[in-house]
Amino acid sequence: MVVVGTAPGSGSRAEMKSLSLQIITGRWFMVFASLLIMSAAGATYMFGLYSNTVKSILGYNQTTLNLLGFFKDLGANVGILSGLINEITPPWVVLSIGAAMNLLGYIMKWLAVSQKIAKPKVWQMYMYICVGANSQAFANTGALVTCLYHAFYGTDPKAVVLFIGWLPAAISFAFLRTIRIMKVIREENELKVFYNFLYISLGLAGFLMVIIIVEKQLTFSQGEYGGSAAVVLLLLFLPLAVVVQEEFRLWKTKQQALDAHSEHPQLKIMAENSTESTNSEKEVKEVSCFSNMFNSPERGEDYTILQALFSIDMFVLFFATTCGIGGTLTVLDNLGQIGTSLGYPNKSMSTFISLVSIWNYLGRVTAGFGSEIVLDKYKYPRPLILTLILLLSCAGHLLIAFNIKDGLYIASIIIGTTLRCTISAVASPVGSYLLNVLVAGPLYDKEAEKQMAAKGMKRKPGEDLNCIGGECFKMAFIIIAATTLLGCLVSLMLVVRTRKFYKGDIYKKFRGEAKAAETEMARAGNGDVIRSPETMVNLQR
Repeated sequence: MVVVGTAPGSGSRAEMKSLSLQIITGRWFMVFASLLIMSAAGATYMFGLYSNTVKSILGYNQTTLNLLGFFKDLGANVGILSGLINEITPPWVVLSIGAAMNLLGYIMKWLAVSQKIAKPKVWQMYMYICVGANSQAFANTGALVTCLYHAFYGTDPKAVVLFIGWLPAAISFAFLRTIRIMKVIREENELKVFYNFLYISLGLAGFLMVIIIVEKQLTFSQGEYGGSAAVVLLLLFLPLAVVVQEEFRLWKTKQQALDAHSEHPQLKIMAENSTESTNSEKEVKEVSCFSNMFNSPERGEDYTILQALFSIDMFVLFFATTCGIGGTLTVLDNLGQIGTSLGYPNKSMSTFISLVSIWNYLGRVTAGFGSEIVLDKYKYPRPLILTLILLLSCAGHLLIAFNIKDGLYIASIIIGTTLRCTISAVASPVGSYLLNVLVAGPLYDKEAEKQMAAKGMKRKPGEDLNCIGGECFKMAFIIIAATTLLGCLVSLMLVVRTRKFYKGDIYKKFRGEAKAAETEMARAGNGDVIRSPETMVNLQR
């Protein structure tokens, strides 16, 4: 197709307007907006900051509080509704619904703990926290939210519920028009851009770790929290510089194409159709999903949902991750009570949350790169990483069980590192219910009642139930450590079953697609073909 392009205005104002439009509507700005939305989605990590307040004001025992934590985990890990909505609506609809759910769920919780409404029934609190948690598909960096929360509200645990109610919702609403489906062409330097984002995020994680260390030695005033929050915001918006740089480069390429057309009007301007594929799609004969659900394909091939559900590998993986994630979620949901029972000061609670959040991020980065290196260099099965992660988790649980001096700081790092490596959408709520609700909660309450009986006291209706000392969680975390070790041993079955597969070339089937993508990028960079202005705009958006 031949398209006649028009040269842009020569004035600097017109060029600035064109560049600004390129940045705001470009795909790299959308990536930045997505990162910003996810960076504020750390509310599920922060349950430990305000759980003691919820427990004391609403008069819960530990079992009831842990059941509240279970519904938080259930809401955070079951994304079927949002997935179905996303299939039939544009992204802004999904973002709007998520922001509204976040605002509704956490505002209602804030009204309850602030006693601005009548004490809600227990099932209502379960619904509030489940709705609020379900709004956050990704709970990434709770450390960011924790730092900003201290800058705005000091150390008021009630205010944190309000803060994590309005902040994620406000950011989602701000970028409703930015997050959208775009048709783009792969570019040679896009991996470099993502690495730049990664380096900035690592710098942010490093700064937050420094703040945590300094805060442990000193007591921050609200002004000092404000100063640290300002640096966090600066690092948080630093990727915007990468966005501007990349979009400026793309804009210059488009301007050069326009100038070349004005100098050589006889040259054909070819509009490339980005939806065309270099390889024709193969027609696949449809087969009923029920007819072959017990016939698993070879490893490395695509499974149907039913084939995956009925495969031995999936069962082994589900059992191992349930054992692992159940313990880590128990730590996360009980951090407030663990810290209090072991005698840690209140200001340490936010430190534990931040450590879990930061090392959760670092753990994912390390596991991702580390597993690729181990696989590429040594041909070890990837499930071996899961086995090692579960073994490491056992050490964290034992540090809590035996109340090692300052062990909770180390345990927070270990649990954070292993958290997302063992996460599973189905295994998470199952493991949380089994180990958090059925094990940790009742054993804590039993010890608390024993302490009250020793003092000649009896719990009154509507009164919270607290336990002090190393015995409160000792037996629970011994059981959790043993369960995690069982999951570790079971995961070795998956290592043995997949050893032969990982010894081979597991990426063979993807090489053809990668080669086709490289050919497409080479064609896009060929100087013999000049795109029209309209095509250039479409390609960059």
